[in-house]
Amino acid sequence: MTSTPLQLYFVTAPGLEATLCEEVRSLGFHGAQAQRGGVSASGGWSDVWRANRAVRGATRILVEFASFRVVHLSQLDKRARKLDWGALLKPGVPVRVEASCRSSKIYHAGAAQERIETAIREAFGSPVDDDAPVTIRVRIDNNVCTLSVDSSGEPLHKRGFKLAVAKAPLRETLAALFLRQAGFAGTEPVIDPMCGSGTFAIEAAEMAAGLWPGRARTFAFEQLATYDAGRDPGVSTQERTVPEGVRFYGYDRDENAVRMARENAERAGVTDLTVFKQQPMSALTRPDGPAGLILSNPPYGGRIGNKARLAALYRAFGDAARRDFAGWRAGLVTDDEKLARATGLSFAYQSAPVDHGGITVKLYLTARPA
Repeated sequence: MTSTPLQLYFVTAPGLEATLCEEVRSLGFHGAQAQRGGVSASGGWSDVWRANRAVRGATRILVEFASFRVVHLSQLDKRARKLDWGALLKPGVPVRVEASCRSSKIYHAGAAQERIETAIREAFGSPVDDDAPVTIRVRIDNNVCTLSVDSSGEPLHKRGFKLAVAKAPLRETLAALFLRQAGFAGTEPVIDPMCGSGTFAIEAAEMAAGLWPGRARTFAFEQLATYDAGRDPGVSTQERTVPEGVRFYGYDRDENAVRMARENAERAGVTDLTVFKQQPMSALTRPDGPAGLILSNPPYGGRIGNKARLAALYRAFGDAARRDFAGWRAGLVTDDEKLARATGLSFAYQSAPVDHGGITVKLYLTARPA
């Protein structure tokens, strides 16, 4: 069924494809190309295992294992039954099937899903279950059926460390890509003055220390016939020495949010690199050490609070950045350009629009000092 090299697809939020592509290329994956909704690359099964553990910005990683032209359901049924499911699936491991159809003669996704489920159950014998650990994704687009297996399982933002979350938490995968867009490379301090449960500070600390994001969780690929634990090198963390004086700070006026951030940092093993403190925006001051990056995901009026009241909070962010942070870059993620402009900061960069939990946001960032 499978061929070498495999086609890997790294899924991300639309608007972040180019940034994720930079990360995938930096990790040495062959032929990485940005596409709508993700990044394609090629490799073997060991690359699939490494990708799930090492890539910070992907939501999940799909592995294509079959593609063929199909124009009616009986043809889909026949082709599906001829596939060597045993080369991919383990006997007895339940499977879930998801299907989508677009611009094709087969237009009923439910019927397509049922045909693939029947083929797996009758031709191979695997049980089909909506709660199965392995998901087969069927995409019929312009009369071409592409079958992929989700090698990740739980979404990759679920690292296993952020068990406590504040209101409207930022997903770790988005935080990693926004940090990359902001030019963060692990050698400068990062401050989040409205840190919530600490995502930006913890993600930055992990990146600086060279800790792989998937080092403490399991994946769907471990339930596949292609997985060989004896050949799996596991986590190959390339630990780095964090420069002297570089730490990652999170502040919040909510005492409970600060407590959660500390607990999450402890689970992630970066307590020694992070500092969390309860304080309002008005108390923000520059820490000792080199210049770096102020980056935050403040409340949005559509999700938390009222936009008229939030303008004062954004102004305080801008005032603090100008007052005490000469030589630093300042950035924020928000859904409202008016709130971004309320900071009074001169933004040199705006990201493409990005979907964040059903809200379209952008990263606004000041220029790097000369």
